[in-house]
Amino acid sequence: MKMISKEVRYDFRKNYFGKAPDFLALAKPRVMSLAVFTALVGMITAPGNMPLATSALAIIAIALGAGASGVLNMWYDAEIDSVMSRTSNRPLPSGRLSSNEALLFGLIILVVSISLLLVTTNMLAAGLLAFTIFFYVVIYTMWLKFLTPQNIVIGGAAGALPPVIGCAAVTGLVTTEALILFAIIFLWTPPHFWALALFKMRDYESAGVPMMPNVVGPQATRKLIFVYSLALAPMGVAPNIIGSASLFYGSFAAVLGSIFVWRAWKILIEKSKSHSLTLERKLFLYSIQYLFLIFGALLVDAGLMRILGVMGP
Repeated sequence: MKMISKEVRYDFRKNYFGKAPDFLALAKPRVMSLAVFTALVGMITAPGNMPLATSALAIIAIALGAGASGVLNMWYDAEIDSVMSRTSNRPLPSGRLSSNEALLFGLIILVVSISLLLVTTNMLAAGLLAFTIFFYVVIYTMWLKFLTPQNIVIGGAAGALPPVIGCAAVTGLVTTEALILFAIIFLWTPPHFWALALFKMRDYESAGVPMMPNVVGPQATRKLIFVYSLALAPMGVAPNIIGSASLFYGSFAAVLGSIFVWRAWKILIEKSKSHSLTLERKLFLYSIQYLFLIFGALLVDAGLMRILGVMGP
């Protein structure tokens, strides 16, 4: 009996603990970290305070919600992930995890995330988290992704909601400041993903996903990237304009936005003749830096303003 017991324990550890990195990969930790970071900024910049322990639990709930979205997205997209070079080694297409394991894992952390946020904060925050997961998994992943080249534009609303959830967790309201943070991410999403799509056109074509470059062509996509960049740059400065961030932040955001527009302009006027699409890759990488720097600056600015007593308690 002891030998059987040891074997059972060994198999359990091998089958489940050994798969922990794959379960984590299903949750898209990079996307999850972005959601957590922007939600934290939404909480810090919101008027009012929240106990540290409650804030930590709220952040954990939002992280789990973002993870649930990633898991269910990968569960549904396993077939198309298998034909794209960028995603073919993910846990499901590679066979390291089964579809049932992924679905069960996603549903469990979905329920835990919404329940935890509801218990620790308020119904509005929990409702917004539930809506975000639903929008990303059902509206975007199962419907829009294969329906229209505007999939990223409309679906980007889900990725833009974490700072609104963070603000709602603290205040029980959706404030103007939170809506501006939403708008920054919403306007950032199309140029970010379309820059990626420009040098991954063949992958998206093989998977049957109607990304903008595959539908309207690379040059028309570059024009759209430039238009969205022009809208994004002033929106990044908006927190300073409405008085919720300092002039220091506004100046920093203006510089970051100008660089974004300049890079978008370069890919528009200097068509890439090589297959490497270097300028598009550089814009894609810079877009990641831009978002983290913008929200990082907001976080630092809000902290300094609180210390200096400019903001309310």
